[in-house]
Amino acid sequence: MRSLCTTVILLLLTCGLAVGQGQIRYIGGDDSPIASAVEIPEDRTLFWMSGTVPPVADESAPEGSKARYGDMETQATGTLQRIEDTLEEHGLTMNDVVFLKVYLAPDDDGSVNFEGWSAAYSKFFGTEETPTKPARSTMAVHQLFSPAWRVEVEAIAARPE
Repeated sequence: MRSLCTTVILLLLTCGLAVGQGQIRYIGGDDSPIASAVEIPEDRTLFWMSGTVPPVADESAPEGSKARYGDMETQATGTLQRIEDTLEEHGLTMNDVVFLKVYLAPDDDGSVNFEGWSAAYSKFFGTEETPTKPARSTMAVHQLFSPAWRVEVEAIAARPE
């Protein structure tokens, strides 16, 4: 009996160690644009990015105006491009992203343009080039630091082996 218990304990420990090493596991359905969870092996280093905001899209538009940054899709695309550029500066890609925290602010009519966000997101994730679908929280907020911004994104990436 003691031998059987020892064997079971060793098997459980071995399985536990195997889960802690190796590949990152993205958990969720193929039909979903995001992962419901991500399991990161203990041997990986995480790269945390502060909130990234949209770049100026129209230099000719007045400073502080919404036209200067564009609509939700324009702002979200620019923000995700900035994230991709920062990752590349540090030897990472969008395939290494494991989590996004997204803040969306409403348009003048009070509605949040989730469709514009989703259109931009689908250009960067779940594509042939970047099949990764990170875990994500998306929330509507009253306003971001600049009233002209519609989106801010925090990203976490796991450094590849």
